Amino acid sequence: MPRSFKHISISTLTILLFLLAFSISKAQNGQGIYDTIRVNACIEANGDTIPCSWLDPVNVSAKLRGKWKKQYAEWTRLRNAVYVTYPYAKEASKVMNDINSQLSGVTDKSKRKAIIKSREQDLKTKFADKLTQLSVYQGKVLMKLIYRQTGDNCYEIIQEYKGSFNASFWQTIALVFGSNLRQNYDPNGADKAMEMIVQDVERMYGVR
Repeated sequence: MPRSFKHISISTLTILLFLLAFSISKAQNGQGIYDTIRVNACIEANGDTIPCSWLDPVNVSAKLRGKWKKQYAEWTRLRNAVYVTYPYAKEASKVMNDINSQLSGVTDKSKRKAIIKSREQDLKTKFADKLTQLSVYQGKVLMKLIYRQTGDNCYEIIQEYKGSFNASFWQTIALVFGSNLRQNYDPNGADKAMEMIVQDVERMYGVR
């Protein structure tokens, strides 16, 4: 008898052989506890059915560091500025379209000035107090959004309605405060991030 069985009694060996035979018998009859495991199934586009399962969602978070922290801060600042100034840009474009329609065919200078002045007063009543509360950064964003909505920068708009002298005057003031009335808008270049935020705002409010 091999050494490994020297200290195993006949009864113990009999029990082990019985358990082994029993497990083999159950496996052959398809009765093993791991013989059949039910899982969910997914149907592929080609009609094949494969087993599949869904894991519970896992939230992963980490602290932003270095340049990523800076980029996120810049994005947040821009997003907040767009949220604040976008309604003003929309309203300004509406007023300008209205003014342009009223000025269409009017050649008399005094009448044109009267039309512009009346709408200018309307804008002051609605937005003067609110606009004075904007920061310089928010003012820059607003000017870009006005260009986006109208196709003209603020210098061109002032020049059209108030004359070259007024446009030059306010351009000088803007430059003193680190801004520029001649700001354009490039949705595919420098202003791509702003355009993404604007489109998100438009989807939120159903604007087309």
